[in-house]
Amino acid sequence: MNTFSQSIWLIPCYALLGALLTIPWSPGLIRRTGPRPAGYINLVMTLTAFMHSLFALREVWSAPLDFSFPWLHAVNLDIVLDIRASATTVGALVVILGLNALTQIYAIAYLEMDWGWPRFYALLALFEAGMAALMLTNSLFFSYVMLEILTLGTYLLIGFWFNQSLVVTGARDGFLTKRVGDLVLLMGVVALYPLAGTWNYDELAAWAATNPLEPTVAMLLGFALLTGPLGKCAQFPLQLWLDEAMEGPMPATILRNAVVVSTGAWVLIQMQPILNLSPLVVTVEICVGAFTAIACSAIALAQIDIKRVFSYATSAYLGIVFIAVGTGQGERALVLLLTYAIAMALILMSVGGIILNNIAQDITQLRGLWSRRPISGICFVVGALSLVAVPPLGCFWGWAEIANGLTPPLLVVVLLVNGLTACSLARVFGQLFTGPVTPWTKRSPEGLWALVLPMTILLGVALHLPQLLSVFGLLPPLGIVVQLPSLLLIASTLIGGSIGLWLYGGERVAKPIRLPIPAVQDFLAYDLYTAQLYKVTVIAVVGLAAKVVDWCDRTLVDGAVNLVGLFTLASGQSLKYNTSGQVQFYALSIILGTILFGLLIALPLLTALP
Repeated sequence: MNTFSQSIWLIPCYALLGALLTIPWSPGLIRRTGPRPAGYINLVMTLTAFMHSLFALREVWSAPLDFSFPWLHAVNLDIVLDIRASATTVGALVVILGLNALTQIYAIAYLEMDWGWPRFYALLALFEAGMAALMLTNSLFFSYVMLEILTLGTYLLIGFWFNQSLVVTGARDGFLTKRVGDLVLLMGVVALYPLAGTWNYDELAAWAATNPLEPTVAMLLGFALLTGPLGKCAQFPLQLWLDEAMEGPMPATILRNAVVVSTGAWVLIQMQPILNLSPLVVTVEICVGAFTAIACSAIALAQIDIKRVFSYATSAYLGIVFIAVGTGQGERALVLLLTYAIAMALILMSVGGIILNNIAQDITQLRGLWSRRPISGICFVVGALSLVAVPPLGCFWGWAEIANGLTPPLLVVVLLVNGLTACSLARVFGQLFTGPVTPWTKRSPEGLWALVLPMTILLGVALHLPQLLSVFGLLPPLGIVVQLPSLLLIASTLIGGSIGLWLYGGERVAKPIRLPIPAVQDFLAYDLYTAQLYKVTVIAVVGLAAKVVDWCDRTLVDGAVNLVGLFTLASGQSLKYNTSGQVQFYALSIILGTILFGLLIALPLLTALP
């Protein structure tokens, strides 16, 4: 019996039930225990969902299942919740739920002294439910709904410490930026249904195979559908929200950078058959991914805030995924997303404990941590090696497969991004773990067990990931290691990592390092002046439009209303002299009004006479 796969739809419900059970602690109805039970309950529910997904994965490995639940029927509109339980979707669930469980253990130590446990764990449960439902749904409409839930969860988690001004600003800007992509995506989702008659991904792929649209319609529809993943994956020009989202707690940052941003890429892969209807859309998709990958990997090199370094590294990796999907390598992109999620989560966990203990995120102030935090150092090294093209660790296989399917110009882009990322990771390692101890790091021991345990578990997963990929049939042939693109990738890793270690490892080069042209360093440090570009373009246009609307409201609308009011007041003032209480005056007013009304009616007839 396929008990677990048949009930796969329950997995998002576990998280929602956990969030519901936090209510007694949220308003403080239960005070004696403190807020901690709310976190433990959510952790138990996540572990339950994880075990359910593991058993379900075994059942659907060779026999995928599809479910359909009618949701709404109105006239010619049928909205059906389609669920797909396959090795891919349930495997994604295992990764998401496993990282959620480890992150919740991590949060036990990270938020040890915080009284907002019920709210934080409830929001993590909202994240978990949204991602789990997104992995299972086989409908574009419900994918959009789940993405909206994740947007709401992102906003609330960024603004968790809402008494800080930067947190409020980051939550607001992140929410509004993602709303731009969401709004345009909704237009595409709504416009697609009358054309295709369905939102089911399988049916949409079959419909798109017939190439049914005019080029202009296909282009407009493709751009509308592409805008949503652009915002979710923090791609140019909607990439700044991820940087500002770093104001939230570190456990939320781990989930957001490792898996939440990847949900946009998941939807992009599902929609790719529709985007392929317009070659222009595919070209823009690849160009945006390439530009974002190169620009963000270069920007990361100029940042001194640890969180900002990895926010731009995330955008760069998602840019590579855009290139892979645009060039028809969706399955390889999924493998890269899987390995990337584990490597990025491991890196962020290792630096998160450093931020917590040292109360600092400036890498120029933190040195010599290797002797004080060896576990964090080892986890960072393994995570960094797994993130770039270093065989046989995780991301190498995704990098290599994608690189072997690219044209020479795009291969150069991938090599450059890999090299810059390796240099950036080596720079962070050199700044944090090498050199003399600073006043900030004299007392910086390893954190509590709840910080170390999830790191070491994830360390073991990262080291054994090639074996896991081989067991699940996702490991490419070993001969790919000696192919030219793979060798070039390894060379770019060695060159980039060596440059980063030589510049920032130890005291060989004076710090801080300045580029010969300061304007270039400032250009990268200030995010290509994207924020300033927004001010002189989008914000200026919106501000001008607001002023025009305000003038119209004050001058035209208010003026018309005031004119009617003045006319009414004047006519009332004039009529009051006719209110004498004598019947003959009222009769005269009625007669004059009747004559005037009759003349108005008869005027067209009179003008028509010869």
